[in-house]
Amino acid sequence: MNAYQKKIVAALLIATFLAAIEVTVISTAMPVITRDLGGLDLISWVFAIYLLSYAVMTPIFGKLADLFGRKKIFITGATLFLIGSVLCGMSQSMEQLIMFRAVQGIGAGALMPMSFTIVGDVFSYEQRARAQAIIGSIWGIAGIFGPLVGGFFVDFLTWHWIFFMNIPFGLLAMYLIWKNLEEKIEKRKRSIDYGGAITFIIGTGALLYALLSGGSEIAWSDPAMFYLLGTAVVFLVIFTMIQLKVKEPMLPFRLFKNRHLMIANICGLLLGMILIGLTAYLPLWVQGVLLLPATFSGLTLIPMSLGWPLGAFISGRLLARFGAKPITLTGVSIIAAGALGLSFISEVTPNFILIIIMFFTGLGFGLSMTMFSVIVQSSVGWENRGTAASSNAFLRTLGQTLGITVLGMILNQHIGGHTNNGTDVAPDLLAAGLHSTFIVLFVLAVLAVIATTVLPKEEPEFARERGAGD
Repeated sequence: MNAYQKKIVAALLIATFLAAIEVTVISTAMPVITRDLGGLDLISWVFAIYLLSYAVMTPIFGKLADLFGRKKIFITGATLFLIGSVLCGMSQSMEQLIMFRAVQGIGAGALMPMSFTIVGDVFSYEQRARAQAIIGSIWGIAGIFGPLVGGFFVDFLTWHWIFFMNIPFGLLAMYLIWKNLEEKIEKRKRSIDYGGAITFIIGTGALLYALLSGGSEIAWSDPAMFYLLGTAVVFLVIFTMIQLKVKEPMLPFRLFKNRHLMIANICGLLLGMILIGLTAYLPLWVQGVLLLPATFSGLTLIPMSLGWPLGAFISGRLLARFGAKPITLTGVSIIAAGALGLSFISEVTPNFILIIIMFFTGLGFGLSMTMFSVIVQSSVGWENRGTAASSNAFLRTLGQTLGITVLGMILNQHIGGHTNNGTDVAPDLLAAGLHSTFIVLFVLAVLAVIATTVLPKEEPEFARERGAGD
């Protein structure tokens, strides 16, 4: 890694850390925030609106990056993220906080896919996995230190500083990218697909809102749910029609003819569902079935945060020797093995078994997710890389949204009507419900293994492309 590449990676590390820690750091502060601002019934939307706005805007920023360059979109995203952070820190009500979290999410919708895209631009094929491993490890670090940082600010300062702390780091990342990132953009008239962008925002926004609200804020049988799903279908159909006609479509469907890209997107969706299932429901098993303190939930998940970057670094070392497919297949197979192990646990299974399973599952995610990112970056040229990377990021987020919805419905079938005042449930009933969700996770993992087996043996089309920093 030369000096130019190190400067770019430093900027991407900062940007990724800000977007990653924002999810975990606010979790620790939420009890204090609700005590200060009220609106306890709105607490879920502080998280949901960030996910919603991030997911909807990701493909749009990806396409704009292909049209106008990564630097401008990165700066735009960072600016929006910091504006949202300042406004969140100044919020005087829960409604204001939710609205400003949406602004943060829009900014993150540019920051995260741009990080993946810039790695593809700056590094060669063999280097991409190593660079991706370094950046990907930040998620593990954020998962571990986020709650600690949030707790520190809440205990020694005020909750407002969990948002204000983003400002100096965000400005530093913007400066490094603006000063160092080299781009040669062809000067030509740009055609922006406004119709596609608007219909995509409305269609996917309605779909994700329905999935996030279904069964909680809005009953699945409520007429409002049918209106939302109907709106999603209508606008996504219109979006598809527009994409087939315009000169510069926001999401060129020809990209999905690329077999490498198609498999990476399918697996991204499936792995997103598995990931959210593990992070959402394993702590519930630890606390509700094993009856251990909440601290043990974090201790059970931390090994996954350690195994993930380790797998990512291993994949970077092995890529040049074995190629992408064997490494990816090994990763998803380890995830499937971990999910299989969870499907056999019981109320008497000691917690250290879960810790071992989560470590190896994290290792599998590190191997597979890193390789899929590299495959996406290497399957298309510069002019489509932003669109490809952001589409993959969107499908991973959609997978998480679908996962929490489907798995939640399965769990509720077992425990619905058996809760005590809507909170506690008997450990044996909860164990039965969670056991069913773990079986579904195993089925999803097997589907990911099957999809990966049909990944072409040859390396992606642009694997031999030299990075801008070479």
